[in-house]
Formats: sequence, C-alpha cells, structure tokens
Amino acid sequence: MEQAPSGRSEARSSLPTCYRHPDRETGIRCTRCERPICPECMVNASVGFQCPDCARGGSGTGHSPAASRPRTIAGGSVAADPRLLTKVLIGINLAVFLVQLSVGDRFTNRFELIGQAYVPLLGGIEGIAHGQYYRLLTAMFLHGSYIHILFNMLSLWWIGGPLEAALGRARYLALYFVSGLAGSALTYLVAAPNQPSLGASGAIFGLFGATAVLMRRLRYDMRPVIALLVVNLIITFGWSNIAWQAHIGGLVAGVVVGYAMVHAPRERRTLVQYGTCALVLAVVVVMTVLRTAQLT
Repeated sequence: MEQAPSGRSEARSSLPTCYRHPDRETGIRCTRCERPICPECMVNASVGFQCPDCARGGSGTGHSPAASRPRTIAGGSVAADPRLLTKVLIGINLAVFLVQLSVGDRFTNRFELIGQAYVPLLGGIEGIAHGQYYRLLTAMFLHGSYIHILFNMLSLWWIGGPLEAALGRARYLALYFVSGLAGSALTYLVAAPNQPSLGASGAIFGLFGATAVLMRRLRYDMRPVIALLVVNLIITFGWSNIAWQAHIGGLVAGVVVGYAMVHAPRERRTLVQYGTCALVLAVVVVMTVLRTAQLT
C-alpha cells in the first residue's frame, strides 16, 4: 500500500474540528464568530455561512427562527434540559411502583402483561386475548420488586439521558414507547398465555440498541456498550423469571428505529424516522392480532 506524501498528511491533520462536533474536521468557519463549523452546523447567510449560535442570535438573512435553531444529530431541537423526559419517565415509573405497594396485587394483576388466564383476585378470565390491549402499554410501568425497579431506573438514567440529548425529545419518546411495545408484543406472542410479565426492560433494551447504533454512527469506541449489552443478555438468559422475549423484542426494535433516527437522509429525515416507527408499530399490531387469534 502506498503512503500519502508527507505534506498532504500534515495538511489534513492541521484541519480544525467543528466546535459542536469535535470528531469532524472542517475547513469552513462562521463568518461572524469565526468558529469552525461542519456541514451539519452551517446556516446560509447573506455572505458565507454562520454557526447555529450566531444565526439564532439574528443574522439578518430572512431565515425563520426554526431554520436557524441548533439541531441534534437526529434533527431534533436542542432543549435547555436535555434529560427532562428521562426524569419524567423515571418519575412515572416510581409513582406507579408506589401505587403497587399501596394498593397491592389487585392493582398489579389488573395492569400487568398476561395473555389469557384466570386471575383469582379479579374473579375471572383476564388478559390481552380478551380485549385488554392496554396491558401491552401499562405493563411497561410496573415492577415486581425493589431490585427490579432500582436496576431498571439506573439503566434508564445512564442510557436514556445521553440518548435523549442526542436524539431530541420527540424522537427519544417515540423510540422508548415503540421499543417497549415491541417487547410486550413479542412476549404476548411467544410466552405462555398464563405467564404474567411486567417491567420497563423492553423499552430500556431498545435504548441500548439505539445507543449502539448512535455510537457507531459517531465512530466512538463500541467496546463499552457491547460489553454492557453482553452482560445484560447473559443475565437475561441466565436467570429465571426474566421475560427474555421483552428484552429481545425491545432490542431489535431499538436497533431498527435507532438506525432510522441517525442515518435518515436530511431531506426526508422526518418521513423516514417516523415512518420506521409506524412500520415497527404495524409489526406489533400483526403479532398481537396473530396471538389473539390463536387464543380465542
């Protein structure tokens, strides 16, 4: 293999990096503040290009504020508190767990994921197969023990916070619920109909999958997230009383949706991102309908 001339190599290595994306070299600078900016951060100005901060402050180019607003790598708006939805989700999970402790098993039996079974506390046959489709969603906010909710909420904080900042709130919320529903649907399809299941693990595994896709997109070291994912999969299949179906369903959905979020072409970004979410939800509906037809 031939080596590049030394002069050209030195020229390449001397390029500055974008002030918002330190991993990207660029030869373009903002015409106002002169900070280096990459193509994703360039905002058209009357002369040259401006960075998002200067454009948002008023460039006189006639662009609307939305056109000048800084965006995440997935095209979402940059929020003042990039972890707000993660905090809200953790708060909802904790609040529901307190209700479980206060009301008791009757509340949990009413909202956990179960295909079809006789539930003594409710006095009859219950389950998704009997039209209780809400269980696919409500089971995502229930937990079986202090250890269960502690582990899930720590994972949600560590993984969800940075991912919310990278995707933006709307896309992050779509990823969370689509992954969680995919995990619930696969559990309903594959698990025994009288086997109850609950927990936010399906959604959190979806965040794991999307984080791996994002890190590869940014060319970060993949070893930490792969190691963490392998450990979680070992726990999933090595311990009893764990709904592996929810974990795998959420993980696959998270990878698919995450790939669409960070690799969608800019000119069709929103269509590709939310279209992929709709496609995964359509698969969820198909799995649910098939299993219901088997059980009724």
